[in-house]
Amino acid sequence: MLEFFKNNIWLIAFIIWGLPLSYYRSNFRKIVYQTNDWKINIKPLFIKEIKALFGTMYSENTSYIKARNFYRFYLLVYLILFLLYQFYGKS
Repeated sequence: MLEFFKNNIWLIAFIIWGLPLSYYRSNFRKIVYQTNDWKINIKPLFIKEIKALFGTMYSENTSYIKARNFYRFYLLVYLILFLLYQFYGKS
């Protein structure tokens, strides 16, 4: 069992870090598109979301600022995990 974890540590790390992604993305998209409709999670509306992630759409909305900053951090950790895998994980 320990050998399985050792051989698949990157897969396990990506799965564990990726589990809450849909929840965080859903919250962020609901703020950006100003809706509580669940269908926002399956619609491929990316342009406004990308602008909101890298810019400031609602500078007076503190929940947007908090969600955006946390989502940025979350995606940055994802990027770091991916880069670590690219440089150190491939055997």
